[in-house]
Formats: sequence, C-alpha cells, structure tokens
Amino acid sequence: MEPAIFKEREDQIYRKGEMPFQMACDRESLAGAVSQRACVFCGSRVVLYPIADALHLVHGPIGCAAYTWDIRGALSSGPELHRLSFSTDLQEMDVIFGGEKKLYNALIELIDRHRPKAAFVYSTCIVGIIGDDLEGVCKKVGAAKGIPVLPVQSEGFKGNKRAGYNAACQAMFRLVGTGDTTGISPYSVNILGDFNLAGEIWIIRDYFKRMGIEVVANITGDGRVDDLRRAHGAALNVVQCSGATMDLAKMMQEKYGTPVIRVSYFGVEDMAESLYDVARFFKDPDIMERTKELVREELQVLYPQLEKFRQALSGKKAAIYVGGAFKAFSLVKAFRLLGMQVVMVGSQTGTAEDYQELHDVCDAGTIIVDDSNPLELTSFLQEKEVDIFVGGVKERPIAFKLGVGFCDHNHERKEALEGFVGMLNFAQEVYNTVMSPVWRFVPRKSDRLSVIR
Repeated sequence: MEPAIFKEREDQIYRKGEMPFQMACDRESLAGAVSQRACVFCGSRVVLYPIADALHLVHGPIGCAAYTWDIRGALSSGPELHRLSFSTDLQEMDVIFGGEKKLYNALIELIDRHRPKAAFVYSTCIVGIIGDDLEGVCKKVGAAKGIPVLPVQSEGFKGNKRAGYNAACQAMFRLVGTGDTTGISPYSVNILGDFNLAGEIWIIRDYFKRMGIEVVANITGDGRVDDLRRAHGAALNVVQCSGATMDLAKMMQEKYGTPVIRVSYFGVEDMAESLYDVARFFKDPDIMERTKELVREELQVLYPQLEKFRQALSGKKAAIYVGGAFKAFSLVKAFRLLGMQVVMVGSQTGTAEDYQELHDVCDAGTIIVDDSNPLELTSFLQEKEVDIFVGGVKERPIAFKLGVGFCDHNHERKEALEGFVGMLNFAQEVYNTVMSPVWRFVPRKSDRLSVIR
C-alpha cells in the first residue's frame, strides 16, 4: 500500500539505501499529525516519580494526576510513597483567583502526614497559564518543614517529552551536592536513566557488585533522596536512556567534574560492552578480570538457550518504535542475534546523532522514522508485513488491530528485559508472540507455524 505520509513530514522519514542519509528531527510535532509523543509534564513524571521516598504532588486539574505509578510500574525495595498520586485538584475558582494558597495547604498537610525526604511539585498547563508562583510557594514550605520542596517547571504546552526530561533534571540537580560523601569508594558509579521496571536495576546493581564496584545512587529507579544528595561523590556517571537523564550528567560534569559514559543494558552485545566500558574506565586489572568472568559465566548459560529460539525465529520481520532512540540500537542487535530482520525503526525523541547511528546499524531497505503517528506506523507495518511490533502503550492497539504480534518495551512492562537474563526473557516473549497459533486465524497469516519441540 502507499504509505500515508504528510508532505511536511517527508524529511523525517528515510529508507536506507535510496539516497544519502539525511533526516530532520528534534523539532516540534506537526499540528494535526496525531504524534505519539507525550507532553512536558509526562516527561518529567517519567524521570522523577520512581524516587520512592519523595512526595510527588501534581499542581493542576485532577486529570493530570492520572499519570501515576500504575501506568509506569517502577518497583521499590523499600518505601512506596511514589505509588500514591496527589493533586491540588484545581477548580474554576482556583483558575480565576489563583491556586497558590491551595498548593501551600496541600503541601503542609501531605508533608505532615507522610514525612517524605523531599517533595516534588509538578506544574501543569493551567498553572503556567494563570501564573502561580510555584517557586515561591515551594521555598516557603521548604523553610517551614525543613525538607527540600522542589518545583518542577513542567507545563505541558512548553514543548514535548524531551523538555520534560530537562525539567526533571533541573529539579534533581538542586538535590545533588547537598549530602555527605564520606566513605564512598573510589570505584563507584551512579546509575542514571534506569527506572527499575520489573526490578531491572537490581539486575544491573548485582553485576556491578560482582565487578567490585559500588553503586552510590539509582537515578531514578528505586531511587532515594539521600542517595541523590551524595551522588556527586561517585567516580563515574553511567547513563542509559540518554535522553532522559543526560542533562543531569552534563550538569554534574560541569559543576563537579564527574565523568560520564553512555551504556545500554539491552541485548547481549551491548550489555557486555557496557560492563567492559565501566571496567576500562577504572583501569583496575582485578575489576577487568572479574568483569570477564561475569560475562563468561552469563553467556555460558544464555547462548545454548537462545539457539532454540533463533532456529524458530530466523527470517521473521520486526518493527521498532520507542520513546528514546538509544535503546533502539540495542533492539536492532538483539533481533539480529535471534536471526530476525528489523525492517522499520523509529523513536519519538531521537537526535541527529541517534539517527545516524541507527542508519549505520540497520540493513538496506529499513525505514527509519522520527516522531511518527498511527497512520504512518500502520502503513509501514502493512507494507513490510512484519511479524512483531515492539513499542509502548500507544502502539499496542495498532498492532492488535492489524493482527500483528506485539512486544511491550515501554514503562508498563512487567517482564525484566535488561541484562543477560533480560535477553533470554526477550527471546522467550518474542517467540511466544510470533509463533503463537492464533496467527493461523488472521487473514494476513495463512502459513503454518512451526513450534519448538
């Protein structure tokens, strides 16, 4: 079928091999295109809400408070205050006369009731319009209660999800540098950009422990306010999902001189290389030897189990559309390890550098797309006759309506997909989906499916 592409978006879509690579990105969504992107408020909540011992208060109408833990399942090993959603529930009279008094009273009541280590106050669209002094109210309450009360300037209309990431990083940076760094090992890291979906950050922390490296702060999955306050004492910032927390890493590098490296915990190749990159940074032979042994042990268990999935899935087609482009690189490699071909890949917030790297790792004929919409995605999936679509909650209905297998790789998932064990879980999920007998009853698929015996 002819792809449904708005003329104004043609430069945001590229087919590898047809012409020299050039792609527009990192700009505002086309009005009326029904972008899959989320707003600034959404981006800030994604980053901050997994801090488990902080109070999270949405200053705005009650509808925005629906964006909470239940649709972004970050797990905690201790406090679970982040699982509660609080709102000032602004009404018409508040819009007319201002909501500052209501915000002040809400903060006082909630802090007295829950005794949080800190409070984050999220500004919404209506607050940006009526001009409430969020900064002033937070400063007043913080002085009265003796805890950090941090405004998050996340009015949804100010931009897109990427701007929300920056708003969250600006708020967190106020905490960094306010804690005692005594006793932190010279072989230490902060884990940035992991939100502990399905307990994934615990897998990564265990790897670092086996390497002999201390983790100072989780930023932000299973996060703690006091750890954030002393995060400047770590020797290295290790950043995954670079769009979400790279701004914080850059701020810490500029003010505290903390080095930063980008990593990915998805797939065998990138997971191993991430551990080796950290080991190389510390230039310690013992750490490197422990890292080699860790990777060797994990792969000895993993590879024999992956082989049976590869035999069944070889030649199948996959499409990828995710929020941040960085994990898309790893997904392309993971599918290739399973013998599958990625025929479409895209993201909501990729940069020019991200798309150049995607171009380099993709096969000829692959469609690369920035800030897509349901109509485009539907036409690409049908054109390429894909067997499985990897995306998030907004992409799931597209796959189901087309009779295409779907793999949730967003914040709603309940299965750990990071680390070596995560690659096995991913392979199992892809196999279960692609090889399901249900596709025999879908018009697009009439061929008989083989199964693993």
